[in-house]
Amino acid sequence: MVRAVTSFGRSGLYDWLMQRVSAVVLTLYTLFIVAYIIANPQLTYAQWSGLFDITAMRIFSLMALLSLGAHVWIGLWSVSTDYIKPMGIRFVFQLLTGAAMFAYTVWGIQLLWGL
Repeated sequence: MVRAVTSFGRSGLYDWLMQRVSAVVLTLYTLFIVAYIIANPQLTYAQWSGLFDITAMRIFSLMALLSLGAHVWIGLWSVSTDYIKPMGIRFVFQLLTGAAMFAYTVWGIQLLWGL
């Protein structure tokens, strides 16, 4: 029986589904932000800040942030396993990608929730 060492037993269906769900969340978030900006042509900092003071918007933003992290990780993991053949280089690439994704996610949460 052949198994991929880096898959940790997950199926490709799980990754495919996460990519699609995260893409839907990111699309909805982008459409909402664009519509909000178009609907408020004289947008001020107070209005923008007020939008993100609403708990529902913070939760929606958190969903988008986590979806972005999952989407990036799965996409770059797939690309790196397809195109970076030397195991050491691929491991370092995936380690750096994972660390950057984690750092940006934590930073985004701090900005969003004011921690």
